[in-house]
Amino acid sequence: MKEYQVILIDRNQKKEIEILEPSFWAKANCLTDFCSPWKSDSFSKIEFRALWDLEYIYFNFQVFDSEIYIDRKDDSTESICNSDRVELFFRKDEKLSPYYCLEMDVDKRILDFEAYPNWNFDYNWKWPENQMEIQSVKKQNSFTVAGKISIASLEEFDLIQNNIIETGVYRAKFSQDEKGEYKPTWISWVNPNTAEPNFHIASSFGKFVLMK
Repeated sequence: MKEYQVILIDRNQKKEIEILEPSFWAKANCLTDFCSPWKSDSFSKIEFRALWDLEYIYFNFQVFDSEIYIDRKDDSTESICNSDRVELFFRKDEKLSPYYCLEMDVDKRILDFEAYPNWNFDYNWKWPENQMEIQSVKKQNSFTVAGKISIASLEEFDLIQNNIIETGVYRAKFSQDEKGEYKPTWISWVNPNTAEPNFHIASSFGKFVLMK
C-alpha cells in the first residue's frame, strides 16, 4: 500500500497560526502523486498535506484550478455530489464494514456518511458533533479546503491502529462536455485498478503513518 507520513507538530502551533496560512504547513510532506486512471485527459495539480498534534489530525487540499463548478441549488446530497469537491475516506480494515466518508467543497459543505460494501451508504449518519471542522478559500488560480478531525473521534471508530490510519484521498472535477453538461473526472491518490471509476473499493486506500 502507498504510505504518507503525517508529521507530528507541537499542539501550540495551531493556536499561533491558522490552518489556511501556508506557514502552518511548512513541516508537512507534500503529496502530489494523484492519478485519473479512467481518463487520458490531464487534470490540474493537487497538493495534499497533513499534520497532527496528538489532539487533531489536520489536512489541506490545494487544487490549482481556476474553473470550479459548484451546484448551489441547495445543500442536498445530490447537489454536493454534482460539484467539484475533495474527499477523504477512512477504514478500519479492507473489509470496509464499515468505512467513513467525508466529501467537501469550497463552499464548506460537508457530505459525511457511513458506508458499507457494494455502495451501501447511510447518509443519515454524521461525524460526531464538534469533532471535525473545515475552512476554505478560493483564489484566482486555485482553491484550498483545509480542516481538522479529532483523534478522539478516529479512535472511537477504531480507525487508528499502530499509528496507522488507512485512508483514501480523492478529488472529483466537473467539466462541461460538448453538450454543455457537467461530467466528472475522478482523481485518486491510489490507483484502484478498476475498469470503471470506483473509490468505494478496498484497493483505493493507502496508509497515513502518524509519526512520533
